[in-house]
Amino acid sequence: MKRKPTFLEAILPIIVMLLLLGFGYGYMHLRAEPLLILAAGFAGIIGKRTGLTWKEMLDAIVDKLAKAMPATLILITVGLLIGTWMLSGTIPMLIFYGVQIINPKFILVTAFLVSALISTVTGTSWGSVGTVGVALIGIATGLGVSLPATAGAIVAGAYFGDKLSPLSDTTNLAPIAAGSELYEHIKHMLYTTVPPFIISLVIYTIVGFNSQAAKVTTPEKVNTMLNTLDIIFNWNIVLILPILIVLYGSITKKPTIPTMSISAFIAAIMGVTIQNFTLNNAFNSMVNGFNVSMVNIEGFDPSSVIWDVTRLVNRGGMSSMMGTVLIAFCAFGFAGIVSKTGCLEVVLEKLLKTIKSVGGLVLSTVISCLTMAVVTGSSYLSILIPGEMFKETYITKGLHPKNLSRTLEDSGTVFVPLVPWSMAGVYMASTLGVPVIEYAPWAILNYTGFIFAIIYGFTGFGITKKDKDTEKEPS
Repeated sequence: MKRKPTFLEAILPIIVMLLLLGFGYGYMHLRAEPLLILAAGFAGIIGKRTGLTWKEMLDAIVDKLAKAMPATLILITVGLLIGTWMLSGTIPMLIFYGVQIINPKFILVTAFLVSALISTVTGTSWGSVGTVGVALIGIATGLGVSLPATAGAIVAGAYFGDKLSPLSDTTNLAPIAAGSELYEHIKHMLYTTVPPFIISLVIYTIVGFNSQAAKVTTPEKVNTMLNTLDIIFNWNIVLILPILIVLYGSITKKPTIPTMSISAFIAAIMGVTIQNFTLNNAFNSMVNGFNVSMVNIEGFDPSSVIWDVTRLVNRGGMSSMMGTVLIAFCAFGFAGIVSKTGCLEVVLEKLLKTIKSVGGLVLSTVISCLTMAVVTGSSYLSILIPGEMFKETYITKGLHPKNLSRTLEDSGTVFVPLVPWSMAGVYMASTLGVPVIEYAPWAILNYTGFIFAIIYGFTGFGITKKDKDTEKEPS
């Protein structure tokens, strides 16, 4: 006979999950997937105690996965898109010309904008930091500009794109967790992203304008990167067509998967006709991503390409998204059992008694995401777990799910690189050569977004209500 779990039974699976991820993933750096399965197993024990059968728990897991499947398919299509955009030369062309707009006098602003541009078109903050970020740090070193300030501007710019790009895995993951739609999620994030973007620009401009920056020669590594890209790809204005297709689909609200697929196949055709890659290369780029070993130019040796270039262009493919899909599946296994058991309902009932306003709900969401980020150091888990916990509460409060997905990104995705022991923090610090604690104050966009989210929550500005049949957009 199924019964409602007690508060202790309801809270225990969540505590166990936090302990497993905090110690196992955050401290011991164990893989998160088995830890989530262990947490799901413990939740299953609680479910058994409350009268659930294995079939009921399995059906709950399948139901969660089924609801997430459309967004998961978009995530896989993003991998298809990145691989073909690399093959066509679309992304490399933007990088090639983007790097060359660097103005030493405004190095911080340039670092912020160029990193934002690269991460927006690639959908990867790590790729942006690991390529143009390294080049920008080299220029800043030559200029005598503050490296912590430059590194902070690079990280902030990189996560601007990671947050808003439809090619980013976390940008796709947040709507999955919250139950919103990709493009409406991106549009809604402008409320909490544009003000921090402007604040960052103003501060970087003032600081950069007052620094003693003089012209320096572009570092040799940057020249090597640009020359290699120039050899591999043929530049042509037509290469922006795949981007225009996605932008058109976004603006006109066309179905996401068909739009991205059309853009990917057009890019693949360009890769064959303009860049002279083979049809086999095109299909391989769709599945496994682009690789410089595909280049077949007389006198060009792919093995001689410097690591900075391979790290930049060797990416994409549907298979590259499988890691994100797998961790999402494992998280939904835990979420499905906890949800079916009724644990979340009991915990949230207790929580809702203390939440009297929309602002309180948004604040609770922010605190939950920040806690998950600090405990686990994972962008994915900082989105998935709080998203599942608060999804029904936002609906109960008459709020559109995109309010939740926006807050998940504001306080989950972009905050993780400010956690020194997170994988993102370790990567950024080691790649740029600046400790997290030094660049964190300068990564302005990474910690101002959730502040605006809280302000909007208490003022009602930028909050979308959802009625049974109609939605009221914020004025």
